[in-house]
Amino acid sequence: MMQEPMRPTTRPISATHVSYYHLCHRKLWLFHRDIKMEQTSEAVGEGKLIEQQSYTRRATRWRELDLGFLKIDHFDAVARVVREVKKSPKLERAHVAQVQYYLRVLERAGIGGVRGVIEYPKQRRRREVELTEEVRREIEGWEAEIERIVGLERCPERVRKGYCNTCAYYDFCFV
Repeated sequence: MMQEPMRPTTRPISATHVSYYHLCHRKLWLFHRDIKMEQTSEAVGEGKLIEQQSYTRRATRWRELDLGFLKIDHFDAVARVVREVKKSPKLERAHVAQVQYYLRVLERAGIGGVRGVIEYPKQRRRREVELTEEVRREIEGWEAEIERIVGLERCPERVRKGYCNTCAYYDFCFV
């Protein structure tokens, strides 16, 4: 049974919204309502530690870019690169979508020609991310769907996925 939207959101869509949209609509809905479980997650803590310990010599090139509703942890304004460091490529589609969204938001703010890089230091792997016309259209669709989902009156039903056991929201959904 499809739920009707309660109301459109007035809160801007963040990259976390986009990432959670690609992972789990239930997690997206809860996050949007400020039900945040990441602070108690060991997996999130391990990911932050990997990010802090990797590429320490490059740290002076990269700056945090805070756009109010969206914070990019690593931005090189000279090379025009957004960088994300991730623990594992297991959820790579969500990682790519997050970086594509960063690129689109920057473009909308008048900062074009930026490319993205996702680095997986434990796997010694990196992935280049670009913004194409097709991706721009996809992002419009994501935004519309995110608005619809977060506007639902009731939390979306739980859908069991392979990564649920390591999700910060596991206890909320399954305990």
